[in-house]
Amino acid sequence: MPPGAAMAREAARVPRAEETGSALPDVEESLAEFRELAASAGAQIAGEFIQRRDRPDPATLIGLGKLQEIAGAVASSHADLVLVDHELSPSQQRNIEREVDARVIDRTQLILDIFARHARSREGQLQVELAQLEYLLPRLTGRGVEMSQLGGGIGTRGPGETQLETDRRKIYRRIRHIKQQLEEVRRVRAQQRRRRESVPLPTVALVGYTNAGKSTLFNALTRADVLESAKMFATLDPTIRSVTLPSKRKVLLSDTVGFIRQLPTTLVTAFRATLEEVQRAALLLHVADVTSPVAQDQQRQVDAVLKELEVQNTPQIRVMNKVDLLPVEQRKGLASTNSLVYISASRREGLDELLKAMDARLEIDALRRLRIRVPQSEGRLLAQIEARAHVLKRAYRDSSVQMEVEAPESLARALEAYVVRPRSHRSGPEHQRKTK
Repeated sequence: MPPGAAMAREAARVPRAEETGSALPDVEESLAEFRELAASAGAQIAGEFIQRRDRPDPATLIGLGKLQEIAGAVASSHADLVLVDHELSPSQQRNIEREVDARVIDRTQLILDIFARHARSREGQLQVELAQLEYLLPRLTGRGVEMSQLGGGIGTRGPGETQLETDRRKIYRRIRHIKQQLEEVRRVRAQQRRRRESVPLPTVALVGYTNAGKSTLFNALTRADVLESAKMFATLDPTIRSVTLPSKRKVLLSDTVGFIRQLPTTLVTAFRATLEEVQRAALLLHVADVTSPVAQDQQRQVDAVLKELEVQNTPQIRVMNKVDLLPVEQRKGLASTNSLVYISASRREGLDELLKAMDARLEIDALRRLRIRVPQSEGRLLAQIEARAHVLKRAYRDSSVQMEVEAPESLARALEAYVVRPRSHRSGPEHQRKTK
């Protein structure tokens, strides 16, 4: 899809446009999102351009006429960077750079830059570097005099091609090294996951469009201190905390990176280890901004990424966040169910309904009702029952406690030895002979 264009003091920016002029709202929406991306990367926008074409120009994507217009604006505003809301081929990037005499960054590279700013864990930093190197590799050829590359043909082969091949070998070597380190990280993560799964605590993953309020909801449910920011991709590294549901079942809540329209495939691949928590989750909380005019489109974008991760069949709860920003009259008609819950994470409204919905939708570690008799000397087991089960009835008999409890399957297995079995009513000649 041919892009439109925009310009800035520190960065000239070229947002994408649609193939036809019939989707203007979509273009404006894409522009607004790209502005947020640019701001998150620290750019100061000085101007914008939109270009509509029937098909992309193979050499420059936007055509020479529009490119010359952008070049003049770059020169007059002294911009040193052009941002393009579209994925550029290596040749298109080089051609645009030659014409505008400034660095050119496409959508993928801009997102990678934001990821690099926000990666805090060692794994996140390795994943970002891997994605950056894989992005850079096909763009080495023709990068200019800094690569010492000479032209092709007889008499021109020499130190330029040698330098280029040296750079390629260095990048390939670094990519192999990073992949080995990531495999080690994944091995450690798998060990940690096996230890967690030895005590069957299901994982509930927060997913959703970036800046939908996932981290705010995560903090509200877990009382953690994850960074909450209006900037896109503020949360990059996954965070896991435990949450106790109304049934007293415990689950692990995972906060993950936010999704975005046209999330580059290379990023989904590079961050597959981070997104493993989504793939292994027993339940997904799909968080959306109820006030966004494009909330439905954003949810479709998230669903597309979930399909790419092959988790589209995992049970989901749609969590419509930021209801406190809606008009009072509009809020009156909102009703939560087990599949759709309206909340305000910042004001902690609707969280009880959300926890109840999570309890109802969670299929792992299902609840069982038991009648048990436990000796009072089993203090540790009695404490576990109080902490992890609902005690419906309780009576003390001699030195034991008789209870009717609603307990998760994981605890119910430990209570099997204490279950009170119903007495069998035997009859017949053989039984009568024994009783005489």
